Amino acid sequence: MRVTPVNPVVELYGVSTAGARTNWGVLVSRQHCPFLGRRCVKTRKSQPSITIGTCTVLWGQKERPVIICPHRLLQRQQVFTDCLHLLSLHEPGNELHVVPEISIPGGSVDYFLVSARSGKVRDFVGVELQTLDTTGTVWPARQQFLKEAGVRTARSAGAGRGYGMNWKMTAKTTLVQLHHKTQTFEHLSKHLVLATQDCLTEYVRRAFRFDHVTQARVGDPLHFHSYRLAQDRLGSHSIELVGRTSTDSAGVATCLGLQAEAKVALQDIVLMLEAKMSDRTRLALR
Repeated sequence: MRVTPVNPVVELYGVSTAGARTNWGVLVSRQHCPFLGRRCVKTRKSQPSITIGTCTVLWGQKERPVIICPHRLLQRQQVFTDCLHLLSLHEPGNELHVVPEISIPGGSVDYFLVSARSGKVRDFVGVELQTLDTTGTVWPARQQFLKEAGVRTARSAGAGRGYGMNWKMTAKTTLVQLHHKTQTFEHLSKHLVLATQDCLTEYVRRAFRFDHVTQARVGDPLHFHSYRLAQDRLGSHSIELVGRTSTDSAGVATCLGLQAEAKVALQDIVLMLEAKMSDRTRLALR
């Protein structure tokens, strides 16, 4: 039997709110994100010392769990292992690194999966994480859940306001940025992957022209990886890859009708990656 939480907050600091044995007081005091392996980075604007910690919330008439924090997609490093086949120059013996935030024309890329040998880049794949942006605030729902769980919380302003999902703006902004970045990766003959939850993928395909994006081809520079949030009988959640498609910059332009020039030297990106690679960035499967 599926276990569903009674509160709109589905996951807090990476832990399902349906779990019966969680010490929420300790969890909230630690403010630890298991997906980043450090303190949660989502802070309140009015109280920067306090993190929000909400990963997933219920939304819609069907009360579907919707991921609202992109770091939630880092579970088990699955998004990176699902990109290994795009490292066409990777060879046995090469090390794998996950390097965050490298700037290219059109903005910065969340992560680079890098194949390296002797500290030198042999190949790389860009990985972007995108989840739903919210309108309003999930803070009241978070505080209400903790109150119901027996955790003493301080009152905060805005307790009566709720949250919504910014589907249209999230989708359009993502595609516009992808168009710029895809041109760069296309110019370099490299791959860029966008990882999203399946509900956002479905919305993008409905709201924009995606009839021409029907399958995944290794030769395409832009790949869409869609993940489902699965729930086990105890209420815990995990991401599962359920769909892959791909296209090129012209394909994204077909969706948006935009054009842009974004050229960058391959050596520029390689130098930035090599400067950031260390023992801390080495991909460790766990």
